[in-house]
Amino acid sequence: MSSALYGGAAGRRVTVRDIQAAKSSGEKWPMVTAYDAMTARVFDDAGIPVMLVGDSAAMVVYGYDSTLPVTVDDLIPLTAAVVRGSSRALVVADLPFGSYQASPAQALETAARFMKEAGAHAVKLEGGHRVLPQVEALVSAGIPVMGHLGLTPQSVNAFGGYRVQGRGQSGEELMADAKALEHAGAFSLVLECVPTDLADRVTAALSIPTIGIGAGPGTDAQVLVWQDLMGLTERPAKFVKKYFDLHGEMDRAVRAFADEVSSGAFPAKEHSYS
Repeated sequence: MSSALYGGAAGRRVTVRDIQAAKSSGEKWPMVTAYDAMTARVFDDAGIPVMLVGDSAAMVVYGYDSTLPVTVDDLIPLTAAVVRGSSRALVVADLPFGSYQASPAQALETAARFMKEAGAHAVKLEGGHRVLPQVEALVSAGIPVMGHLGLTPQSVNAFGGYRVQGRGQSGEELMADAKALEHAGAFSLVLECVPTDLADRVTAALSIPTIGIGAGPGTDAQVLVWQDLMGLTERPAKFVKKYFDLHGEMDRAVRAFADEVSSGAFPAKEHSYS
């Protein structure tokens, strides 16, 4: 594999050691969500080094209004599809709400299902000090763990909505959580919707990579939900940059198809068999 994490040669899968090496060399890298084999193949061919099968599937795949309803059984087939559709990217599976919080044993059982049944290469879970026993248990079992602090969507009801986290004293608590997760063995850490200066301080304080989403430009990596960056989301968050109007392109294409079917122009002779 090329020394570059993003866009390197596809000789083997990206590993957590490659992620750590990128931090050490100062290379910034992208992570995107994926939920199916065909999309995963596109992102893999583009050189995306890490793909997250996020519990955001609850909204963008299953149509719920939050991440809370999605289950392990919902996410395992999606994770397996992303693994099958890719050959280079490190595939990280989100542990959904209610599947790891009860105990380290529950977390290990859930994570083991994602590794054994779906072929995931790592898992992600939300929270700080309250999930340290879970992180330690997973790491001890040989399961790479990505942490997640700041706006943790599974706790949206406790936060009172989707809002910036880590201002004032809570920023020091987030810093303490970040250091504790690193000490527990997490190989990377998502920082979501936190002030830029706090994200910068956390990134500088940790030896593991930070992955920002609404955390400013100073983190080691950036992640977006692919439907957001492609312009499918009607009301994206402030931190989303739309790189393509896929909604508009899909609308034009399906209308063109429908119009040709209505007029009889499709299928033409070249689309028919004799």
